[in-house]
Amino acid sequence: MVVSRVMSTQRGALLSRSELPLPVLFDSPQAALSRKQLPKRTGTIAFKRGMMSVFDENGVRIPVTILQIDRTQVTYIKTIDQHGYFAVQLGAGARHAKNVTKPMLGHFSKAGVAPKRIVAEFRVRDESGLLPISHEITAQHFKEGQFVDIWARSKGKGFSGVMKRHGFSGLPASHGVSVSHRSAGSTGQSQDPGRVLKGKKMAGRMGGDNVTVQNSKVVKIYPEFGLVLVKGPVPGPKYAAVSIQDALKKPDVDCAMETTS
Repeated sequence: MVVSRVMSTQRGALLSRSELPLPVLFDSPQAALSRKQLPKRTGTIAFKRGMMSVFDENGVRIPVTILQIDRTQVTYIKTIDQHGYFAVQLGAGARHAKNVTKPMLGHFSKAGVAPKRIVAEFRVRDESGLLPISHEITAQHFKEGQFVDIWARSKGKGFSGVMKRHGFSGLPASHGVSVSHRSAGSTGQSQDPGRVLKGKKMAGRMGGDNVTVQNSKVVKIYPEFGLVLVKGPVPGPKYAAVSIQDALKKPDVDCAMETTS
């Protein structure tokens, strides 16, 4: 009886959380959301400021990327009853009102915040991860020693060859090879199958992709400047906007369970 009732439910209908059936018996977007691993609390938007080195207590040099959390505030929240999932929409940075469209000006005005440079959405697991409208997120949202996931758009490299784009070895640089030292070589067989297979690595546009760096360690935090120093590189050029959230594969229990007031 349960299966027949579940299958007869309209695929696009929005159900309250109490009415959601077992995920294994339902193929709606809501059931897929319940199966998805989501963080307990929202992430945040930051701006990449460059790289530097710091030294730990043992004198070991650690390369870090400087990320600045600049005037990040909650501009909107989404609930499962109204939108089908829980999410927090954040705005960061600042932008002059004359450079913002009227719909977005009304959106920011309704939230009671100044016009923002960028807006991003972060999904959370349940209602406990939602924050009040206009709530400000600072660098103290994270703590030293925890791990975070960071995603951003990588630098665009333009049209690149196979050696740079895919790491091909190239052809021999000896006698008998003419004007083909950096070429891809053969792209397939002859009569069988008589075509180039899909997915063949070739020259083309490189970079400009959405890249995620997982399990980056927070080395140092400077709350007075809104700075978060994470170990290792972060995708994107200087001053680019990046998204940070608690690491899914290395969650910090204390950080995830604390409530943001």
